[in-house]
Amino acid sequence: MAGIPGSIETDQQPPMTVPLRHFVIALALLLAGALVGLGTVEGLVPGLATLAHVHLLLAGWICVTIMGAMTQFVPVWSGVVLHSRRLASLQLVLVVVGLVGFVGSLLFSALTLLPLFGGLMFAGFGVFVYNIARTMATIESYDVTERHFLLALGFFLVLTTLGVLLATDLTRPLFADVAITHHGVLQAHATIAVFGAVLTTVYGALYQLGTMFTQTDLHGIDHNLKSLEEWGHPIGVVLLAGGRLFDVASVARIGGGLVVLAALSFSVILARRLYEMQIDWTPMHTRYTVVVPMLSAWAVLTLPAWLADPTDYATLLGASGTAHLLTVGAIGFVVFGTLYHIIPFIIWVHRYSDLLGIEDVPMIDDLYDDRLATADGVLLVSGTAVLVGSDFIGTIPVGQALGGVLITLGIVTFGWNMFLVIHRHSPYTIDQVILGSVSPRRLTATGDTPSKES
Repeated sequence: MAGIPGSIETDQQPPMTVPLRHFVIALALLLAGALVGLGTVEGLVPGLATLAHVHLLLAGWICVTIMGAMTQFVPVWSGVVLHSRRLASLQLVLVVVGLVGFVGSLLFSALTLLPLFGGLMFAGFGVFVYNIARTMATIESYDVTERHFLLALGFFLVLTTLGVLLATDLTRPLFADVAITHHGVLQAHATIAVFGAVLTTVYGALYQLGTMFTQTDLHGIDHNLKSLEEWGHPIGVVLLAGGRLFDVASVARIGGGLVVLAALSFSVILARRLYEMQIDWTPMHTRYTVVVPMLSAWAVLTLPAWLADPTDYATLLGASGTAHLLTVGAIGFVVFGTLYHIIPFIIWVHRYSDLLGIEDVPMIDDLYDDRLATADGVLLVSGTAVLVGSDFIGTIPVGQALGGVLITLGIVTFGWNMFLVIHRHSPYTIDQVILGSVSPRRLTATGDTPSKES
């Protein structure tokens, strides 16, 4: 890719340290989650290790990345001004402090502290939803990406509310005299988190990115598939979550079927965009290519399982043995691929865009190391294949350990590549990106006042 697509408004974006801070911290949470997962397989992590692992990956890596991406690209794509930069910084502090405390409470079995830290996460995600919703309120009409983002914001509010209720119920029973159970709320919470907040955001972003960075347009059958996904997916998520919440299998079955059909529809749309691509391949496109078979395989395998019993906890995230297909193979590779453009893009705009036509400047895809990109791609694909394979053939401990090691090495390689991008090309150092206005080098390194970039 030679430069920035002309259809986006880079003048509307927030200060570069705001989204970068989200992405850097999200990668740290990803590494922590991978290490906790490895330790869990080996029996080295105390307490409720699996729950800690899941929250570090989903609430930490995935959701913090989504927060940073929406904060960056809603103004850029929609041509509006971010409602509040201060709230964009506050949301990250609340979520990260809440998540770290929540995970620590799980690991050390301090369950009485879960409502406190869960409340902080709720407040952080609430600030994020409010800030983006106020930003999007100034948009005159909504395209398919913006409609998905609005739905995702609603799902974020519901899932965090259910999360606080679950945390409180562990020490102070809330569901004893009502029609719902802890188990039902847990299933609804996980359903709305993965399929509502996360997958809805993924679909919405890829409608924009998939066309923009393949230089193609939706045509023919794409429009019918888009309509099926855009209506079927959110309705399916609500029915699936509601059926699980109230233990009504018939409702959950219809919802699950719609979610699966939407996933298959979107897989075809993305596959067609990649097949018709008019530009050279980059690490972003390669990782998106992995998403297509992973998401399709998950959907095909999950449909019969959900039609049989969508309220069975063993099929919470799909058919038995398909959780890694969805969470790592599909969602994870979307995030890795997107970050291969977002992080260099943000830095390129702030560092080099004003120099175009004045002096020779690198292009966006020149900022990262191609060899490291290849290495992390091989490691991540290999680790995912081993992990998924172990789920199916039954050698779970060995397969999970080997797959986890490969994925962890891939994460470290990817993180190092992104660190080099920031170190070599960003006008700010890593500590300035992470700490913002409280960095001891902020004033001396940039000459800016903290309010300009924090």
